[in-house]
Amino acid sequence: MGHVKGLKCRECGREYAVDPIYVCEFCFGPLEVAYDYASIAASISREKIVQRPENLWRYRELLPIDGEPQVGLNSGYTPLIKADNLAKAIGIDELYIKDDTVVHPTLSFKDRVVAVALTKAKEFNFDTVACASTGNLAHSVSAHGARAGFNRFIFIPATLEASKIVASLVYEPNLIAVDGNYDEVNRLCSEVANKYRWAFVNINIRPFYAEGSKTIGFEIAEQLGWQAPDNIVVPCASGSLLTKVWKALKEFKEIGILKELNTKIYGSQATGCNPISAAVKAGTDVIRPVKPNTIAKSLAIGNPADGFYASQVIRETGGHAEDVSDQEIIDAIKLLAKTEGIFAETAGGVTLAATRKLIESGRIKREGRTVICITGNGLKTQEALQGHTTMPHHIKPSLSSFEEVLEKINGN
Repeated sequence: MGHVKGLKCRECGREYAVDPIYVCEFCFGPLEVAYDYASIAASISREKIVQRPENLWRYRELLPIDGEPQVGLNSGYTPLIKADNLAKAIGIDELYIKDDTVVHPTLSFKDRVVAVALTKAKEFNFDTVACASTGNLAHSVSAHGARAGFNRFIFIPATLEASKIVASLVYEPNLIAVDGNYDEVNRLCSEVANKYRWAFVNINIRPFYAEGSKTIGFEIAEQLGWQAPDNIVVPCASGSLLTKVWKALKEFKEIGILKELNTKIYGSQATGCNPISAAVKAGTDVIRPVKPNTIAKSLAIGNPADGFYASQVIRETGGHAEDVSDQEIIDAIKLLAKTEGIFAETAGGVTLAATRKLIESGRIKREGRTVICITGNGLKTQEALQGHTTMPHHIKPSLSSFEEVLEKINGN
């Protein structure tokens, strides 16, 4: 059995049983999973963790399942890369990339949260899973849901990138393209979730689903030799990922896995959809919804469900938030590819570009250890780079034709 005590309201603290619910019936605050940390501390250790398979379930005592993992056995434990070339380019001493562009079956960190959500959906005996998505979650629910034998309903904005639509359709879910932005799609899904007994991973299963993001934080600490870095920069859509990375580090400290914790958490957004970063910069708790207008569609949530809590974490840890233009996003994608050979989707461009601005402004010190979270593969958002890359050299099939081009390349 697991170590979950129940669900707890993040606002008023009321406690609930472990059920597919997500809102407090008294104050309408969001519910979160509460754990028995004393029993976890007695059950887990560094030594036990390192003996387990290299996937996200190596931290299963700190994840909200009752039995054995049923989904996502090939997800998680992605590389933490020491990025010396990139560090030199942006003027920082020690930089690491938490690279979720690889390893995962659908090439984004969403495979982490979906693994937990669908395992929990199995435990709740649902036969249908669903989600509202800006792309990556659609891929993950479609893929993992297919393998796990679920009926699948995937709701997306109709304006999503064509490549992301195809990457969901290949798994043959019921894909519903809605004429509206993500916030409108999400409101529709809330209505559907109230009428049909389906496991909506980011609605009625959300308290459990969100816990999967903690595995990024767990892995960073383990891969740094059981130490927390000085700084972590996280992309923000709903804001949930940022809050869970911090929760992971706090849990490791709570159970004795980490001896010290002085990490600052930083948020990154596109300027075309920056409700969290705008609030942090303004020094307010009020998250003002915006209408998204950015190439970073995977982060285009104008009314972020966890925006308030993300801003709280940023303040609590002494971090900050930054937002960047579409051109800065493109430039950062290209810089990451050129220096470290990593092709990130637009969300990764947001994170790197924001990191660069945070360093230049002095918010992130050039000394110290910094980790940036790159959450999805660039093959998902190739359209964003059209017209922004160099062109191929066209030649005839002859050595002389090649050597003419070679002379131009060499500047002769």
